[in-house]
Amino acid sequence: MIKKHISTIILVFVFLLGLGLLLYPTVSDLWNKYRQSKAIADYEDKVHHISKEDYSKILTKAQSYNQRVSSNEFPATEEEVMGGKEYNDILNLNGSGMMGYIKIDKIDVRLAIYHGIGEPVLQAGVGHMPWTSLPVGGNSTHAVLSGHRGLPSAKLFSDLDKMKIGDIFYIYVLDQVLAYEVDQIKTVEPTDTEELKIVQGKDYMTLVTCTPYGINTHRLLIRGTRVPYEKTIAEKTSAGRDATVIAPVNVAAAIAIPIIMVIVLIFLIRKRMHIMRARKGDEDNL
Repeated sequence: MIKKHISTIILVFVFLLGLGLLLYPTVSDLWNKYRQSKAIADYEDKVHHISKEDYSKILTKAQSYNQRVSSNEFPATEEEVMGGKEYNDILNLNGSGMMGYIKIDKIDVRLAIYHGIGEPVLQAGVGHMPWTSLPVGGNSTHAVLSGHRGLPSAKLFSDLDKMKIGDIFYIYVLDQVLAYEVDQIKTVEPTDTEELKIVQGKDYMTLVTCTPYGINTHRLLIRGTRVPYEKTIAEKTSAGRDATVIAPVNVAAAIAIPIIMVIVLIFLIRKRMHIMRARKGDEDNL
């Protein structure tokens, strides 16, 4: 009897372990999407309540920063820029470090953009490379955004390699929507920054992630050039400007359903064991 109990416990444990491993990526990605949507909704609410005077100051500050970056190309190391209060304060509306968000319909992601490319940032969303232009657009600017690929806990830039020439992605900063059309796709060495430099008169945005998938020896660069934003195009494949928050109930359901399945399984096993014990008792009484 003891052996049967041990066998049942092992069976349930193995089942739980397998179910956990199977569902972890899905549940984690749902949770990450919820956090992304919540951050975006909070950001949009903050933008909505900015006065015209403050809005003008914030945008002017970002544009002034970009002018200095344009004149010096790469004026400092990442550590020097991140260590400076100016960079961290620009476009930091609510103190979270979020400066806007990116929407890529082709791979179905909408991700918060944060200052810097430290590991905590890249675990939470997309990072802005500090020595590049801020993502507010304008002539002679080249903003670079970096994102992780292949995380088991979140999709992020995992599908970035599916982007093709002509695809469009959108950057939402303050109340602006900047549209960029992919015009160049390259794979380079991690130390090769030639394709990230500013080109006079051009308005570029480059998305960076590791490649090949799971090996990460090189960098995939998806460059977009600024094109006019056509609201009707974005609205055909998205809810548009307003951030739709993923209901927490969806995340709860993804967690609750497997738990209920396990409870039902345990109940069925215990019921079967009870029947077997009853039968054994009847046989012993014969």
